[in-house]
Amino acid sequence: MLSNLMSWQITLPIALAAAVIGYLFGSIPFGLILTRAAGLGDVRSIGSGNIGATNVLRTGNRKLAAATLLLDALKASAAAWIVGYFLGEEAAIIAGFFAFLGHLFPVWIGFKGGKGVATYIGTLLGIAPIMVVLFAAVWLAIAFTTRYSSLSALVAMLIIPIALWILGNEKVAAVMAVMTLISYWKHKANISRLMGGTESKIGAKG
Repeated sequence: MLSNLMSWQITLPIALAAAVIGYLFGSIPFGLILTRAAGLGDVRSIGSGNIGATNVLRTGNRKLAAATLLLDALKASAAAWIVGYFLGEEAAIIAGFFAFLGHLFPVWIGFKGGKGVATYIGTLLGIAPIMVVLFAAVWLAIAFTTRYSSLSALVAMLIIPIALWILGNEKVAAVMAVMTLISYWKHKANISRLMGGTESKIGAKG
């Protein structure tokens, strides 16, 4: 398995092209764009200051939050699909990874982006679509038993690279494992609240 993981065939120019395209796709701040277009101001000025769907939901507009979630996912999928079509499977993996980074650290708004769950799912959809089903199943199971959205995502992101590795998809498993670690770092405040018992549950008000 280790030899398979190390056997990347992609050339440096193609890898760089995939990274740039992926980053540009991922760095589109849909949450900010949609809330401004709807006349709701700057989403970064409310709640957590995040540009993701969870904070967009704090505007009270559920449709806008759903649109943000969908677009944040699909921008990573689109990057992987387009790059994969023209440059190959390994390039698609790189594009998906950099779309994820672009969402977390968008150059256009001072490198302060979202936490990456939607874009993580979008990357999966683009490079290992069957894993989206597993992610959803794990998320729903944890959410149903604990009512913690953040914990559900954290557990799902932990299981995905393990499952990919077991299934023999080592390259994607390695990339998703790195993405999981980065997303855990972005969720450090949520993890702290979960450990302290102060994290908000699904459906809780305030």
